[in-house]
Amino acid sequence: MSTEIRREAEATIPTQWGDFDMIAYISEVSEYSPDLALVHPDIDVRNAVPVRIHSECITGDLFHSQRCDCGEQLVEALDYISKNKGVLIYLRQEGRGIGIINKLKAYNKQDEGMDTIEANIALGLSIDDRNYSKAIAILEDLDITSINLLTNNPEKIEAFDESDIEVVDRVSLEVKANSMNLNYLKTKKDSLGHMLDM
Repeated sequence: MSTEIRREAEATIPTQWGDFDMIAYISEVSEYSPDLALVHPDIDVRNAVPVRIHSECITGDLFHSQRCDCGEQLVEALDYISKNKGVLIYLRQEGRGIGIINKLKAYNKQDEGMDTIEANIALGLSIDDRNYSKAIAILEDLDITSINLLTNNPEKIEAFDESDIEVVDRVSLEVKANSMNLNYLKTKKDSLGHMLDM
């Protein structure tokens, strides 16, 4: 079941991957940071549309932090979506939903030797507080009924179980590990069940 959202603004955005229609969605009038959809102008909703649901990661997406794979995944997803006429949904749920301040506090715990899960628990936070109902509502607004989902996260696939949108296929979105994010990726695979070959 999806949540209620509303288109608030949209415009054509020229990028290094080509032109996209950017649509800002809000679920509350006072919402400061709307969720975004980057839509290829030639999507074909009669067939399964390539879709990436990307949760905001200021450190990785904007500042290219090497502590995670988020920024590289975003680039890979945009490359794929531009070539295959898809949609990228950018959800404003930083740090798996804990926000940037708590995320930085968790980084300090990780520097003490904890993994991402242990750090969140030590701070009294949820391991993963993300929700994908807004993404489903955005896809419904775009009249998309079937998708090829770019993800390694089984929870994103399961989020569609109770929806009217069919996940036809999963497209792997794995990037090469580095010395700074290796443990982060191992925790994703071993403790959170992400589908990674490593």
